[in-house]
Amino acid sequence: MPTVSPDLVEILVCPETKQPVNLATTEQLEKINGGIRDGSLRNRGGGKPENELAEGLVREDEKVFYPVDDGIPVMLIEESIEL
Repeated sequence: MPTVSPDLVEILVCPETKQPVNLATTEQLEKINGGIRDGSLRNRGGGKPENELAEGLVREDEKVFYPVDDGIPVMLIEESIEL
């Protein structure tokens, strides 16, 4: 069950391209969490996410993932993850 309000998702945009974002699909989350589990995933700032994610937002072109932490979208370019 998403914790991010649909109204909030509707007004959020990628800070880099200004494209709309959508809630990540189960498949996208599984791919991200697989990379977190095996230690291969890096965010765009070079950091290594430590905890698996329950939800996230994906840019409309499906090339960038923004994590959601405790129901709060983290819309920072350096925290985003390339898909």
